[in-house]
Amino acid sequence: MELEFDVVDLGPADAPAEGEQAPDFTRPLVNDEYWEDVALSDVCEASDDPVVLVFHPMDGAFPATYVWNEIRDRAWHESATVVGLSISTPYAHKDLLNERAIADDYRLYSDPGNGVAEQYGIAMDTDGMAGITEPRPAVFVLGDDRTIEYAWVGEEWPSFPDYDVVEAQL
Repeated sequence: MELEFDVVDLGPADAPAEGEQAPDFTRPLVNDEYWEDVALSDVCEASDDPVVLVFHPMDGAFPATYVWNEIRDRAWHESATVVGLSISTPYAHKDLLNERAIADDYRLYSDPGNGVAEQYGIAMDTDGMAGITEPRPAVFVLGDDRTIEYAWVGEEWPSFPDYDVVEAQL
């Protein structure tokens, strides 16, 4: 069975830019055992390495699977604290963490209302699902004070970051 889909032009986003401070937020941060409300600022302050914030489609969508497989295979956790964010529930995130074998090294923010993507200017309508929005694919590399050192936001769906460029920032 061949997967077919149309590429959708999303146009430019109104996302924060390099050199700006990333908006702070508090949402459930999920690992394979539990979740708790954690502020992004707390993650940044606690990390000795850059923080990579990866906005991805809902769990189960092929782009989410592809993105996390690539990040896992490149072992970004060895040089950064990597957290993801999507509209998926904590239960779905636990499944993704275990299915992708990334539970030991990565955590995922759950934002079912998509408020964080709206705050970041990267919310998009989900094709074929009236009233449902999710974040555009996006990657932000942050310093300890949430200064954006690198930003990439997809302008079409599906789209994927240039993983080599992100790694060069780490």
